[in-house]
Amino acid sequence: MMKVGITGGIGSGKSTVCRLFARLGVAVYDSDAGAKRLMTEDAELRRRITDRFGGEAYADGTLNRTYLAGRVFSEAQALADLNAIVHPAVRADFAVWAERQEGDYVILESALLFDAGFDACVDRTVAVLAPEALRIERTCRRDGRTPGEVRLRIAAQTDDDTLSAKADYTLVNILESDLEPAVAELHRIFSHEAHEH
Repeated sequence: MMKVGITGGIGSGKSTVCRLFARLGVAVYDSDAGAKRLMTEDAELRRRITDRFGGEAYADGTLNRTYLAGRVFSEAQALADLNAIVHPAVRADFAVWAERQEGDYVILESALLFDAGFDACVDRTVAVLAPEALRIERTCRRDGRTPGEVRLRIAAQTDDDTLSAKADYTLVNILESDLEPAVAELHRIFSHEAHEH
């Protein structure tokens, strides 16, 4: 089964791109949703998170996101430790999930595709890019954040030039009407490559 990784910074539209692929019948694994599910359901993961971050990491059996976010975003080592616990579990979960899917290829959606080393689990990579002003406008509208808050998030993420240099393919997402034919063309390429795979 061929695997394609799709990445992009906040507001770039990677989820929109993944929705368009899903509409074409391609199975999509959302690594963010996968991580959240595993952090709640996987007993070994819960134990390791509790060992590292204390009992406050879970409240009434539920992941205490506010507490954990406060810890990891104020201390670089805490974030590195959390990632070292969660990312291998997500990679393993994705591999098991991919084996169960039908179709020519599957997609791994991840904002941290290269940072987390998820690019090592896929055969092709796609970076979704968009102008910063548009990313800020989209995110403010979607999440109710201020432009300043969104700029901070963008500054903390891998920049578009780096993503573009690392990815096998790039999609520039300005108008959704242009995005659909671009996704359809990539789908054609990936379907063809999957048969050669």
